[in-house]
Amino acid sequence: MTAARSSRPTWTPSERLGILNGWLVFLGDGFLSVSVVITGFAARLGAPNAVIGLLPGIAAGGWMLPQLLVAARVRSLPYKLPVYRSAALVRMLTYLAMVVVAATLAGQPTLCLALFVLAMLLNALASGVAGLPFLEVVSKTVPPERRARFFGLRNLYGGLLAFGAGLVVRGILGSDLDFPLNYALIFLLGTVAYTVGYGVFGRVSEPPDPPLPPGNFRDELRAIPQTLQDRYFRAFLVVRLLLAFASMCEPFYAVYALRELNYPAATLGTFVMALTGAAPLSNVVWQRVAERKGSRRIIRYAAFFAGLAPLVALAVGTAGLSPWAYLLVFILSSVALQGFNLGHTNHLLNLAPPEARSRYIGTLNTLVGMALFAPVLGGLLADAAGYRAVFLLSAALFAAAWWQCGKLRRDA
Repeated sequence: MTAARSSRPTWTPSERLGILNGWLVFLGDGFLSVSVVITGFAARLGAPNAVIGLLPGIAAGGWMLPQLLVAARVRSLPYKLPVYRSAALVRMLTYLAMVVVAATLAGQPTLCLALFVLAMLLNALASGVAGLPFLEVVSKTVPPERRARFFGLRNLYGGLLAFGAGLVVRGILGSDLDFPLNYALIFLLGTVAYTVGYGVFGRVSEPPDPPLPPGNFRDELRAIPQTLQDRYFRAFLVVRLLLAFASMCEPFYAVYALRELNYPAATLGTFVMALTGAAPLSNVVWQRVAERKGSRRIIRYAAFFAGLAPLVALAVGTAGLSPWAYLLVFILSSVALQGFNLGHTNHLLNLAPPEARSRYIGTLNTLVGMALFAPVLGGLLADAAGYRAVFLLSAALFAAAWWQCGKLRRDA
């Protein structure tokens, strides 16, 4: 009994705040799932596939693109949390704007969609500004040997909360509350969860960094070739780029179900439950893989599960399987996502030299961020050749990423 207790880490106050932040952000993600809830809202407004594909590109690519610029700005700052707090304020205001736009302008679909996308873009850019300080603070407050468990605990209970959010989403979309107020209420609940989560992380006690010379954006750009000389960094970059292009299928899982397989709108809540319900158990498994096998193995396994998801979507759509079988698409996607979240972060933080950590993070995220707009190409392909062509191409790209994982550094 004593040995079991001693094997559990005693979390510091800053680590506890970081874990609580993760739980609340996961809860917000359940309400504002880009691949399910927001794409479902856009489909309800009649958005074309290219615009639907743009939504996850904005959320993920917009988060990554500014990070090289942010790296130049924050590198010399002894404290990174003030940058995080300022960005959190912008994120909160843009979420509130999304709620107001959804509640008041759905009668004018084009204007509603345009303003909603603009608010999403501003939110994603502010999230990108916050992202690098977040990782810097985590790297300073959580020792490397505890990071896998730290992120695993965030993901485990955060996934349970997000599952609860899926239940609420299903209830709201299946209730008598009319469109668009049903979606506006869901967005408002997500806004509250995010706002509290950002406030919690803003209270972390951050140790100062040693003094460093101020950086500038031009220096960061000039340093990219030098950073790319690290062959393990190059291998990781190739994997991330392949995975980014492979993700073009993800916003169309829900849209395909609504438009081609004729699922009712309330099923979106069930999809969110499948996404989030698979997360807690998979996080337990991923954490053990991280501690025993390392992040390289996690990323490779996750690429395998991600590649199965579009193949299952194809099978359900063409083989006449039970509608419930389509939930497996979101379960596989969720299992893969949890693996990527844990594997990517651990691999990058372990790969980057401490004195060049910001540069490595900023370079990778900026280069990958441009590729994360691939779902727009997926939307154009869906319009030209159908959703099945998108799913087949994504499966092939996931297979290529799985193969490339063999070149990653084994101890990172």
